[in-house]
Amino acid sequence: MARYLVTGGAGFIGSHLVDHLVEAGHEVVVLDNLSTGARFNLPPQVDLVQGDIAEFENLPALIARVNGCFHLAAIASVQQYQEGWAKAAKVNFYGSVRVLEAAARANVPVVYASSAAIYGNNPLQPLIETTMSRPISGYGVDKLAMEHHAEALKTTIGLRATGLRFFNVYGPRQVPGSPYSGVISIFLNRLAAGQPITVFGDGEQARDFVYVSDVAGALMRAMSWTAAGNCGVFNICRGEAITLNDLIRVLAGVLECAPEIRYEESRAGDIRISLGSSVAAAERLGFTGNVALEEGLRYTADWARKSSQ
Repeated sequence: MARYLVTGGAGFIGSHLVDHLVEAGHEVVVLDNLSTGARFNLPPQVDLVQGDIAEFENLPALIARVNGCFHLAAIASVQQYQEGWAKAAKVNFYGSVRVLEAAARANVPVVYASSAAIYGNNPLQPLIETTMSRPISGYGVDKLAMEHHAEALKTTIGLRATGLRFFNVYGPRQVPGSPYSGVISIFLNRLAAGQPITVFGDGEQARDFVYVSDVAGALMRAMSWTAAGNCGVFNICRGEAITLNDLIRVLAGVLECAPEIRYEESRAGDIRISLGSSVAAAERLGFTGNVALEEGLRYTADWARKSSQ
């Protein structure tokens, strides 16, 4: 049994990872400021330390007392950058550097959440790990900077770290009313309520959706790989491009409803196609996205139905 720290562990992806770790018999400590996460997402035996990665003074001591650190805490909203760029960057850039440096100095392996946002609006599809990075958002820029800092800390201090570039993660506990919500949780909530769906553009923009339990499994595989002395950066995706129009069609089938769709002008900065390749993660981490879209949507719809009762 190992002891792990999960930053952002009370949030959407983090809480699923915590569940997996606890089920595997590990001891877990969560550091979360609860800005979007919630204590009720966590098993009762998990220690919750409330704090912000950019400000929490005891972060180095907390990391020094664990066998590994999963760094998921972030402001995962492009909108938040528009409203306060420096404030968002303080968490995503400065806070992340604090986590990585503390782990390096304590010789604690880290698996951190990067993002497909580092690729930006890239014509080369599918995206592989060596595809040129060209982020078009502050969020993507800061995630890419974290990757560079991890590599520099590896060279200078000996940091053991692996970054996972998450594509469009979905599943239970993704709250539709939050500015951080993914398109699936928003569409699901509106369809279930009999409300119209707004699509910006023609709906043919495509995304690579990956179910949250598969992502939690990828994180655990990456930690084992990193603890063994390996480092790298990997796409975490299914390698399947789903247009928003197709997504709505499948969701409507799951919910057995007839959707009302309103098409509006495309938004500046929106990425047209984001399709990843998971070949490297499969070869080195043994990762595969096992949950197909319709299956994952049914799990998510069931959770949403039960949580609203």
